[in-house]
Amino acid sequence: MAATSTPAGYMPGFGNDFETEALPGALPEGQNSPQRCAYGLYAEQLSGTPFTAPSHQNERTWCYRIRPSVRHTGRFSRIPVPYWRTAPAIDPDIQSLGQFRWDPLPLPDAPQDFLDGIRTMTTAGDVNTQVGLAIHAYLATADMQDRFFYSADSELLLVPQEGRLRIDTELGRIDLEPLEIAVLPRGMVFRVTLPDGPARGFICENYGAKFTLPGRGPIGANCLANPRDFRTPEARFEEVDRSCQLVVKWCGEFHATDLPHSPLDVVAWHGNYAPCKYDLRSFSPVGAILFDHPDPSIFTVLTAPSGVEGTANIDFVIFPERWLPAENTFRPPWYHKNIMSEFMGNVHGIYDAKPEGFVPGGMSLHNMMLPHGPDTDAFEKASTEDLKPVKLTDTMSFMFETRFPQHLTPFAAGEAPLQDRYLDCWTGLKKRFDGTPDPW
Repeated sequence: MAATSTPAGYMPGFGNDFETEALPGALPEGQNSPQRCAYGLYAEQLSGTPFTAPSHQNERTWCYRIRPSVRHTGRFSRIPVPYWRTAPAIDPDIQSLGQFRWDPLPLPDAPQDFLDGIRTMTTAGDVNTQVGLAIHAYLATADMQDRFFYSADSELLLVPQEGRLRIDTELGRIDLEPLEIAVLPRGMVFRVTLPDGPARGFICENYGAKFTLPGRGPIGANCLANPRDFRTPEARFEEVDRSCQLVVKWCGEFHATDLPHSPLDVVAWHGNYAPCKYDLRSFSPVGAILFDHPDPSIFTVLTAPSGVEGTANIDFVIFPERWLPAENTFRPPWYHKNIMSEFMGNVHGIYDAKPEGFVPGGMSLHNMMLPHGPDTDAFEKASTEDLKPVKLTDTMSFMFETRFPQHLTPFAAGEAPLQDRYLDCWTGLKKRFDGTPDPW
């Protein structure tokens, strides 16, 4: 299913230089910082890169707001957010070497907003040197209401699995449903409410260079995630004068300040540092059309580069509906060990390499240089089936892949529903070798 039009309230494109205003004439013409802004607004720049970053990498947005951001902070006090962990967070008593899989996390009965509902599963790298990531599940049963949040540590990639999210950001509103994703830049203030009630999903917290589209190499200019299918919200503001709370994550600590008004007061803005969303059903997969199984990197939607060419800080990879036509080929992902560590989640349907046990809402971790691959049933089926062209349907799984080893949190190792017998999925892989060319 390809995107056909841009819905109201959004602008198409990835990394574009956008301009948008919620009131006519609020956006200055021909300059960024006039002596007096229209409507009595304040001009303020939000920079996502150093001022001297190369022009093709430089990211900044000029905001025209009711109050400058210095009025949206006060004295901070630390607050507990007990289940959100930040790297480095290595517990010597927790075994992170292994292949792990979890059942879906149950939604709580008690009211719990998006921020309090975050449960960190793994961490990798070091937030203080701006490398690595943390991977979370979120379990939300209540609106954030007059509570707002931003992360000074990281960019956030949200992957809903159950229930819609309404994300009101400084630069506009994103309505997000399962099979869509959203990217919220570092430093972007937002609030999450729940249009349909309880919601569950996944978050990749990116400490390093921001997500961008992968280079397509020999694929050329088209397919995979096309830039025109990304949606950035148009300007939208609220003029709310009542008690609010702003929570900031900074170097792994959480700090709160009380405000007498909403911080979502940007009336107009222009620039290229902005949140966006993307419909995963718009992804145009490519693959082998004669024989063999290409590397899963061909399913990369977004990548966050590291300092090593071709080696990502994070790759966000999906496994969507697609045709499998290859001849004389073992079609599921092959067995392998990888220098990258792979955290997977199931959004919808059945994943072809793990038809049993990896259910929607479930998660798995195959850490760096640990072997993994199809379970016994998937191997037997793929090795003996009649190789006619087959379309995989009713499926959407994803992978957060990183160059760093991922460490389990106490929650992932102790409280989350870990499948103790996950390794049994491979015990049926028997020895077939008997010295003959075709032991089948």
